[in-house]
Amino acid sequence: MRLDYDVIVIGAGHAGCEAAHAAARLGVTTLLITIDMNKIAQMSCNPAVGGIAKGQIVREIDALGGMMGIVTDRTAIQFRMLNRSKGPAMWSPRAQSDRMRFSLLWREILENTPGLYMWQDNVTSLVIDDGRVCGVRTALGMTFTAKSVVLTAGTFLNGLMHVGRVKIAGGRVAEPLATGITEQLASLGFKTDRMKTGTPVRIDGRSVHWEDTITQEGDNDTHHFSYLPSVHRELRQRPCHIVYTNVTTHDILRRGLPDSPLYNGQIQSIGPRYCPSIETKIVTFADKNEHQLFLEPEGEDTREYYLNGFSSSLPIDIQIRALETIPALRDVQIYRPGYAIEYDFFDPTQLRHTLETKMVGGLYFAGQVNGTTGYEEAAGQGLVAGVNAALKVKGEGEFTLARDESYIGVLIDDLVTKGVDEPYRMFTSRAEYRILLRQDDADMRLTPRGYQIGFVSEERYQLMESKRTQRDAVIEFARTFSIKPVLINPLLEQHGLQPLSQGTKLVNLILRPQLNIAMLLEMVAPFARFVDENVETERREEILEAAEILMKYEGYIERERMIADKLQRLEDVRLRGRLDYAGIKALSTEARQKLQRIDPETVAQASRIPGISPSDVSILLLLLGR
Repeated sequence: MRLDYDVIVIGAGHAGCEAAHAAARLGVTTLLITIDMNKIAQMSCNPAVGGIAKGQIVREIDALGGMMGIVTDRTAIQFRMLNRSKGPAMWSPRAQSDRMRFSLLWREILENTPGLYMWQDNVTSLVIDDGRVCGVRTALGMTFTAKSVVLTAGTFLNGLMHVGRVKIAGGRVAEPLATGITEQLASLGFKTDRMKTGTPVRIDGRSVHWEDTITQEGDNDTHHFSYLPSVHRELRQRPCHIVYTNVTTHDILRRGLPDSPLYNGQIQSIGPRYCPSIETKIVTFADKNEHQLFLEPEGEDTREYYLNGFSSSLPIDIQIRALETIPALRDVQIYRPGYAIEYDFFDPTQLRHTLETKMVGGLYFAGQVNGTTGYEEAAGQGLVAGVNAALKVKGEGEFTLARDESYIGVLIDDLVTKGVDEPYRMFTSRAEYRILLRQDDADMRLTPRGYQIGFVSEERYQLMESKRTQRDAVIEFARTFSIKPVLINPLLEQHGLQPLSQGTKLVNLILRPQLNIAMLLEMVAPFARFVDENVETERREEILEAAEILMKYEGYIERERMIADKLQRLEDVRLRGRLDYAGIKALSTEARQKLQRIDPETVAQASRIPGISPSDVSILLLLLGR
């Protein structure tokens, strides 16, 4: 039995799985420790991946060589591209997954990753010597040594669940909590606090009156998460269903508020503002007579349904009585009630952009322990932490992502620069360069980065290059091929579109809002022949979509790239270790305090710290000789 490893990962949730897989893939011996090996990569809340901005993160994980996108595609039972009515910067993929198959596939991947080992146990403390982590100790009395440790404990650190006035210690329903780590790190000076999240009831589908629901089917097209053409949806696709609360529902919920842990003082910690419980909704939006809810299947064959939008910690009887007022749920049977959970997290401003802690060398944090929420945010952090933990062991530098490079970069920069005052969730609005961070081109942005550090395989890299070559060939053809009015006008008029007055290049027709490449392939035979001969069938729709976006939005993309490049100058001005902030009287007191505490890497990062004014930035640049 091996007791010494290069990297140890604590926790096998979405962050831990990506971290362990990444570290092992980079060639270092890795141990993944989890409380229950039968619940690897559990979808503790909604059995869904992606959504607004979160789907972009999953595509970035895939582009870098991570596994979340592949696992999601192979276990998906519904796929939708959200925001298709808006510009491509807002398109966001989302999938419902089979909860059990998602977990089983992740375990299969981990068990078959060379250099990756697993141990079922509860880590109770870290081994720290002279400011560096050296290993972990467990509840079973084991001590494992390592050069780097990644903490991805999710909601398990001193986890406490609430259902009405009932309180149950645990990290997840029917699972034990983890103690010792928070207390140890707090004694070393780490700043820690509590957060809250929750989950809805699980409903027996046999009790639902489906005729009283609105059916919501998924998309039936070629979109998916992974850029690998060999990865496809393998399971039977299932619909979701929409129902609504009503005035009677709200009255029952309102009468139950005195027994709600959120309103009777039982829960003191901060919950997610953008994913409120049903009791928070009826208080915050008191003027609304109904709220939309989604019945989402938990798997390909199961009768269990997740009621999205009905997160609650109210007493069980109140939850059931409220549900029974919804026509489709009048005879409802539930598998388990909704509940809230409180857990420890650490102030993420105590981290570097590599997700290594500033106070303990070799110790990395990822996931909900950093104050985030969501599987996707956790997985993105896990990948970055796992890569950096491995690179540190190998002595091969650091891996960080910029804000104009990825949503993962935005996420991590927000955490380490601004900290959190509520569970952090990614939105497109958080990214100032979202036109550059589209879901369609994450591979172009990030696959070369993953390839540089040895995480992306040669096969994946060549697939990306082949896609780029084919995409650019389509763009070049469109820019050089001339269209005569006599040939195209009858077809344009047939579609009710403005005819040409003179000849033009094909690209000018693609730029018309009413036209797209799919339509022009039917109208322009030489274009169709070119595509048939030069664009592979398997990825044709993906490649053509990428080409069309670049042509239609070229001006916007170039303008945003110019802005990003200008601001990059501040990213290139190194700051850490060059100034004694306490002695700079020209800075405001708040600026001095925050610069000392966060210790930003660059002037650009310093400029994003809340409370740092433009005049403070000017002073820093002046002192640095800029």
